[in-house]
Amino acid sequence: MSQARLMDGNALARRIIEETGERAAGLTERTGTAPCLATVLVGEDPASVTYVRMKQNRCRKAGITSRHVALPAATTTGELVATVEELSADPGVHGILLQHPVGDHIDERAAFEAIAPGKDVDGVTFASFATRSFGLPGFVSCTPGGIMRLLDAYGVDPAGKRAVVVGRSAILGKPVGMLLLARDATVTYCHSRTRDLSAAVREADIVVAAAGRPRLVRGQDVKPGAVVIDAGYNAGNVGDVDFDSAVERASLITPVPGGVGPMTIATLLEQTVEAAARQLGVTVV
Repeated sequence: MSQARLMDGNALARRIIEETGERAAGLTERTGTAPCLATVLVGEDPASVTYVRMKQNRCRKAGITSRHVALPAATTTGELVATVEELSADPGVHGILLQHPVGDHIDERAAFEAIAPGKDVDGVTFASFATRSFGLPGFVSCTPGGIMRLLDAYGVDPAGKRAVVVGRSAILGKPVGMLLLARDATVTYCHSRTRDLSAAVREADIVVAAAGRPRLVRGQDVKPGAVVIDAGYNAGNVGDVDFDSAVERASLITPVPGGVGPMTIATLLEQTVEAAARQLGVTVV
């Protein structure tokens, strides 16, 4: 069997960001207001600082205004919630991104829930999860949303297929399973406590690895011809899938890096422009 075809998230993300920039420019021209994404960062975790800077750079390329709020590591839950609520009430802010993690001493869920649903462009609130799970208009969690865009771009229709999601986080594993279910896939959730994970993976037509454990999914367990989405990122540019062995059996596979990661940011920017359009009462094509 020939090697799997790589799913190029970089190329697709560039196209989405370019299209998003065109829509942002059209929105700004029609309303006189540029879409604005507020980013909130607690502390100075190096990885988080890098991620936020990357998102700000992408905002500029897409014609989106970026407002950054940097808070000290000692910020309390109450102080963070108050900051997020202030941004939620600010008509000049159309989308809010709270960079996580925020510190063990902070109630992260309380901070997420302070984001107004209409500005939850990162798709982290209860409201966003519920609306998308019920097939109603709302914002998706950005990584799951990006995964679905990748599947569509490569002609993968989940309908009738067995999808195994390895991971159950609130902003990745759980929502991507719901998005696949909404597209008529038969979804199985697995995780670190799953007995005989290999057996579950062997049945999958679509595998989404999102457990945060390097090389957890072994190539020998990948069903020949399966589509493998590696949403993990571990030290040393290693994903949650053993790429070298999985690429020999899958039909399509995402590389790490360059697969799912770029799609996350592209989805965030796309949803920011959509949020701005809704708040400004216009339709942007």
